[in-house]
Order: sequence, then structure tokens, then C-alpha cells
Amino acid sequence: MRIVIIGLGGVGGFFGALLAGRYASDPEHEAIFVCRGTHGEVIREKGLTLITIDGETFSVKPDVVTDDPAGIGKADMVIFAVKGYDLQQAALSVAPVVKEDTVVISLLNGVNNAALLSELLPGAKILNGCVYISSRMEEPGVVRHVGGPAKIFFGPEDGKIDPYGLAEKILRDAGINAELTDRIELEVWRKFMFMSPFAGVTTLKGETFGEVLASGGSFELLKGMMEELEQLGRFKGVDLPSDIVSLSIETGRKFPPETKSSMQLDFEKGKRNELETFIGYVVRECREAGIEAPDYTKTYEGLSSSGN
Repeated sequence: MRIVIIGLGGVGGFFGALLAGRYASDPEHEAIFVCRGTHGEVIREKGLTLITIDGETFSVKPDVVTDDPAGIGKADMVIFAVKGYDLQQAALSVAPVVKEDTVVISLLNGVNNAALLSELLPGAKILNGCVYISSRMEEPGVVRHVGGPAKIFFGPEDGKIDPYGLAEKILRDAGINAELTDRIELEVWRKFMFMSPFAGVTTLKGETFGEVLASGGSFELLKGMMEELEQLGRFKGVDLPSDIVSLSIETGRKFPPETKSSMQLDFEKGKRNELETFIGYVVRECREAGIEAPDYTKTYEGLSSSGN
């Protein structure tokens, strides 16, 4: 099986290291990294180094490192671990090697990635997914696992999981905490219900998780956004728990008070960010559904005008 990982940042680097550590040089499998720039050059020359949450370090060399997947031959499994703003370009770059029986797994933020990939890679077996991990690229060629269970949920949106047992086995045999689920839509939305509002409020207000939860105005904005997002999810037929808002708030309370959202960090550094993934998507979908979303709209307009 030819396994292709696209995007070797914090998420892709962590899981890519486990896959390469297990399958590189395996006569039955290939681990292929699609990675650009200095990061890719270092991995090609020296391998990818993973620093675990326990401080242990190990290095792996995949079978192939390339910035142009068109020449690698047919892919049997493709794992997307890029940012939302890079998804279209990444999908088009790998399209020549994706066939009708290629299993494609999305590990991006957001809730509509499977739909986007279905349009870009028609005929492939598209599986949506989400991941719970905090990891980052420490320097070119080095990825550090900072926290979180490193858990993957993935599955087809039609709930028919039987054809994908092999994909789950491939991931688990590499030491990855992966769960094939027939309710992937719920899992993806459960994560989005927490991440999207926290990303929006922390970035707009320039506050940490603890400050947002302790501030009357920021907390009310956070709760309002969650309530608007819950309406959208139910409109789309997602079977969210009745107490999803309180559950999402409690998830935020479990983080260290000094935590900043990834989007907030990107804004502070002037980097490209996932504003459209986390906030713009909700504003547009609510407008189309006829759902009033004043808190999301205010947040989106405030962040859009910031110049990032």
C-alpha cells in the first residue's frame, strides 16, 4: 500500500513520523511525504525528527519526500494534514495519483472538508476526520508533540464503515490512536463547536482561554457564537447533544488558562490564518440558511478589518 501524507507540520509531521517509522522500507508498504520548502529539504536529507510529549526523540526517513506528488504513481491512501487555505491546491496537486479506490482522509480543521474534497477528487473514497492533538514544527525537520491524546476520528459521511477496516488497521499498526466511526459528522461538529467560537473570541479580543472565560463580555460573545453555531448544526441535521453548548464551554475550561488558540497565534504573528475555516464559513452558511448570527457576523467583520 502506498501511503501519502500531504502537509508535514505539527499534525502531519506527528502522524507521518509514526507511519514512516512503521512502514518505510516495508516491502508491502510505502510512506511518502509531500512537503515543500526547507522543511522538506531537511527531511529529504536527514529525515524527520519527532520529539514526543515525554521528551523522547526519534528520527525516521520515509521512502519518498517530494514537493510534486504527480510522479509518485498511484496512491492507495492519502492523508491531508494541511491548513484549510491550502486544501484546494494540495488536492489538485495530488489529483493525478488519486484513483477510484484511493482512500482519502481529511485531518483538517473545519466541518466541510469532505464536501470540498469530493468536488476536487471525484470518484475517490473520501473520509472525513478530526484529530485531537497539540503539536508544532519546532524547526525545519523537527516536530514536537506538546499535548493532547493524539486521537484521530475518521469515517465516511454515509456511515458505511465496513470497507475501511484496512485503513484503520494500517493506522493502528503504526501506533496511531485511530478510531473508524459511523458517526464522523457528529465527531467533526463536536470539535468545531468548541474550536470555532474559541478561535474567534480569543483572536478578536486578544485574550487567552482563561481571560475569555473570566470576562463577562467575552464570555457572552463566546456563548452567543456557540448558540448560533448549534442552530446551524441542527439545521444541517447534525445530531448534537442537547447540552452541546455547556459541554463545549467545559472543554475550554480544561485547558490551561494561558492557552491561546492557533488562529490567535497566527494573527499575532501576521501569518496566514484560518479565519474563513472557523468564522467565515459559519457566517456564509447561516446567511444561506436564514439563521440570524449577529455574534459570528460581528466577529468576522472585526477580524476581517484587522488586515490579517
